[in-house]
Amino acid sequence: MERIKISSSQTMSRLVYGMWRLGDDEDTSPSHVRNKISSCLHQGITSFDQADIYGGYEAEEILGNALKGSKLRQEMEIVTKCNIVAPVGRYEGARVKYYDTSRNHIIGSVDLSLKLMGIDYIDLLLLHRPDPLMDHFETGAALDEIIASGKVRNVGVSNFKPWDWNLLQTAMKNKIVTNQIELSVLAHDGFTNGDVAFHQGNNTPIMAWSPLAGGDLFLKSSEKILRQLEIIGEKFGAEPGTMAVAWLLAHPANILPVLGTNSLARIKTISKALEVKLDRQTWFEIYTAALGREVA
Repeated sequence: MERIKISSSQTMSRLVYGMWRLGDDEDTSPSHVRNKISSCLHQGITSFDQADIYGGYEAEEILGNALKGSKLRQEMEIVTKCNIVAPVGRYEGARVKYYDTSRNHIIGSVDLSLKLMGIDYIDLLLLHRPDPLMDHFETGAALDEIIASGKVRNVGVSNFKPWDWNLLQTAMKNKIVTNQIELSVLAHDGFTNGDVAFHQGNNTPIMAWSPLAGGDLFLKSSEKILRQLEIIGEKFGAEPGTMAVAWLLAHPANILPVLGTNSLARIKTISKALEVKLDRQTWFEIYTAALGREVA
C-alpha cells in the first residue's frame, strides 16, 4: 500500500477506512469491529477515520471497545474530529446545532475522545467544520497546545475553504497538514473551484470524504455516469465503485479517499482501486460523463 507523507513525522495509507457508519451496523460487537480493522490492515490500510459526532457520539466508544485487549492500535493511525455540537447524545440539551472552536471545547473533546477510544494519543485531529464565530487566535493556540501536550500528533481541518485555512494557519505555530473535503465523480467542483488547486500548490494531501457520493452514485439519477464506469471498468475487470475511487487516485494532488462500508466482503476489496491505472483520456471520459457534456 502506498504511503502518503502528511508531516515530517507521519504518513498515512493512501486509502483510509471511514467509520462514519460504524454504529449503523447490526453487529457492533468488539469482535466484529476487530474483524473489519484486521481486514483493512491485511490490505495495508492502516489509517482509520472517526469523529466525535459519528453514530450520535457513540462511534468512538464502539471503536474503543474493539481495541481493548488487542494490539491493533499499534498498527493504526487514528483520525478523529471535533467542533460540531448537535442536539443528540451527550449534547441532547443543546437548543440548536452549532459549531464550537473555543479552547475549552477543543481540549474537552480531545480528552473525551482519548478516553472513549482508550488510546494515549490521536494521530490526526481535524476541525470538522469551519466556524463563523471562530477566534482564530484562541483556536490556533488550542491546537498548538494539544500537539505540545502529546495528546495529538498532527492537526488538520475538514470542509475548509482556502481562506478559512489561511486564517487559522496565521495563528498557529504548527502546520495544518490536511483538509478533508467532499470529492467524487458526482461532487467534482473541487477540481475547478480552487479547492484542490490550493492544496496541490501547497503540497498538502487532501482527504476525500464520500468518494462514492454517499451511495448516490448507484441511484437511478446517476445511471449515465454509472454506465460509463461500468463500460470502462470492464476493461480493467473492476466494478463501478472501484473505478470511481481509481478516478480520484489518478489525480496528482495526493488524494486519500475515505471509504466507509460495514460489509466485510466489500472491505476486503477496497484496495482493488489501487490496481487500476487510468490514462488521461480515460480520466476525461469519466469526467465528461460526470459533467454531462464534453469539456469546453
